Parts: sequence; structure tokens; C-alpha cells
Amino acid sequence: LLNINVGGKLFQIAHSVVARYPITRLGKLALYTDPTKKLQLCDDYSVQKNEYFFDRDPSIFHYIFHFYRSGVLWIMDEMCPSNFVEEIEYWGIHLKYSQRCCRILFEEKQDELSEYLKIQKELEAELEPLDSAKQFEGKFLGQFREMIWNLIENPYSSVAAKVIAVMSSIFVLISIVGMTLSTVEEMKHKTGKVWMEQLEMICAIFFTSEYLMRLISSSSFKAFLRAAFNAVDLVAILPFYIQILFESLDEGDMLYHEELHKMENVGKLGKVLKLIKLMRIFRILKLARHSTGLRAFGFTMRQCYQQVCCLFLFIAMGVFTFSALMHSVEHDVPGTNFTSIPYAWWWAAVSLSTVGYGDTVPDTVLGRMVAFGCISFGIILNGMPISILYNKFSDYYAKLKAHE
Repeated sequence: LLNINVGGKLFQIAHSVVARYPITRLGKLALYTDPTKKLQLCDDYSVQKNEYFFDRDPSIFHYIFHFYRSGVLWIMDEMCPSNFVEEIEYWGIHLKYSQRCCRILFEEKQDELSEYLKIQKELEAELEPLDSAKQFEGKFLGQFREMIWNLIENPYSSVAAKVIAVMSSIFVLISIVGMTLSTVEEMKHKTGKVWMEQLEMICAIFFTSEYLMRLISSSSFKAFLRAAFNAVDLVAILPFYIQILFESLDEGDMLYHEELHKMENVGKLGKVLKLIKLMRIFRILKLARHSTGLRAFGFTMRQCYQQVCCLFLFIAMGVFTFSALMHSVEHDVPGTNFTSIPYAWWWAAVSLSTVGYGDTVPDTVLGRMVAFGCISFGIILNGMPISILYNKFSDYYAKLKAHE
């Protein structure tokens, strides 16, 4: 018998049994005649007891021991996949010796664990700030830049940092409210317009100073430009300066202005200015910097992009299918709105979303049956991804809050 001591538990097995698997660790131990080679295979050896000691997990070795006796490697659900794989690799046993049903379930569990660890790593990267205190060591004005960085990027570092974070959110809301009020007819008069311009200038100065402070305190300029939040900050302040540039060019060069009138491009310039002003709406994305819910939502969308793409694919298939069916049964009806398949796309889209504006409705019995099928398909389609998205969102949100 081969006396095996694994983590303090003694196992005895015949040499002939383990010798059937010569590539395994115990198989080599049974076949080797050189004592030096045998000692290289174990952690210790007791001459008096003729016992080989292995400092490994005895609970998992039970399944290794069972494998040598039966030739089948059993895998239990409660085992940690990583630990089990590490143990069987140490003993030199391949996963192919397990039953196919156990192996499939085990590989699925491995994939789930790998996916979980991958998401966990990405979530930790999401939680990590752009810079850390260690990155300022040895840099020019390192302590000063670290102080600014904590003040702007880490709201939990001090009371002043928390105040700045709250002020940033307040200025975002004020800017959005100001942009909204500027479209009201009563606010387009001279007095209201001046107030809105002054409000916009104050907000732009605050956002610019905040962006410059982040730029100064950054330890890596390239990493700063690649960060998504900093790109949002830049998009939030650029419209103000682009608008000033356009207006100064428009007022400073009267000749060019007259040429624009002649070429009838003043209307186009006005549309460009309106579009630039509309870009200020992206300032609301700045709230994601200090909003755990928005960050969790964005992370959920990134992790579930495959499910979301599948959902859009199914919606597109449903729109094309039901619009074609509706056109085929309704196109002969006098005064119908389903004159072509593209005209039926809008009806199919609002029916699939279960909104149903009622601006376009079928008149025939067959058309109503198609509409019922379209609405039923939309209900099933809309219900499919909700549980997946919500469960992942709640999980990511809980982890973000726990980190805070």
C-alpha cells in the first residue's frame, strides 16, 4: 500500500491502482524507484511510518482518491472552480476523466466565474479615480497638484471638496434651467436676454475653471484627455466659446457679413449657432460625475450592450415584418394610410412599443388581427430584457454605493 498523508488525513491505496495512471503525481510516486525523485513529488516523507506527506486540501483529495479507485472524477457543485482546477492540476489529473454532464456544468460555472471576475475588475476600474496620490510623487509641484486633485476629484476628502461637488451639480442645474428659460417667448426680450447671457457667462466661467483645475492637477495629460468625464466637461464648455467666436466674426467683418447676405447664408449661420447652443444640453451629463445612479446606469448599458443590440434587432425585425403584413391586407382599402410598407413603419414601431398613438389604425378584420399580433409581440419583446437589465443595474448600483 501507498501511505498518503494529505493535510493531516491519512489515505492508503495500492501501488497497482495508482500505477494505472503513470502521468499523475501519485502514479509517478508509485512507479519511481529513485528515492530522490520521489521526494521531489511530495512535501515531506516519514521513514518510520513510510508515509508521504502533501500539504494540500484534504477535502478535495477525497475526490482524487475516489478517482484512482473508480476511474471517474466526480465534481460537486459546491466546489470553487478555481480551487478545484488548481488541485487537480497539482495532482496531474485531467478534467476529461469526469463525466460529461459534470464537465459541462463545471465549465459553465467556470465561464460564469470568469465573467464575474471580468466585470468586477471593470467595475473596480470604474470606481478608481483618474489619478491616485502615489502618481504625484516626484512630479513638479506634486503636493500642490495633489491638493487640487483631491479638491476637485475626491468629494469625500474634505468638506471643501464636498462643497465644490455640490456647487458643480447646482451650476449644471442652473445652466440647464437657464437654457430652457431662454427659449420662452417672454424671456427673449432685451432685459430677459441680458439676464440669460449673464447667467450663461457665470456658468461657463465656473465650468472652465473647474476643467482647468482638473487639467492642471492631472498627472498624465493623455490619460486626462482619454477620460470620458473630461470629454463631457469639454463638450459642456465649448459651445459658449464657439458662440462668442461666431458672433465676434459676424460683428467684426461687415463686408463678409454683407457677402453672406448676398449668398443667403445668414440663415445657415443662425442654424449653426442654434445647434451649438443646443449642445449645452450635454452639461446634464456632468451630473454623472457625482451621481452613483447615473454611473451605474452607464456601466449597465456598457455591460449589456449585446442584449440591447439584440433587442433593437428584434424590434427592427418586428417593424419590417408587421408593416409588410399590414400593407398587404390594408393597401386596397379606400383612404387607407398604409399606402406603402415605409408608411406602415411608424404604425408598427408605435404598436410594438405598446404606445399606440392611434393616428393610423387598420380598418379591416385581417388588419386588426395583424395589429393584435404586433401588440402581443411588442409586449413579450419589451418584457424580455427588463429583468436582466434591472438585476444587473441593482447589483452594480449596490457595489458603487458600498465602495462610497
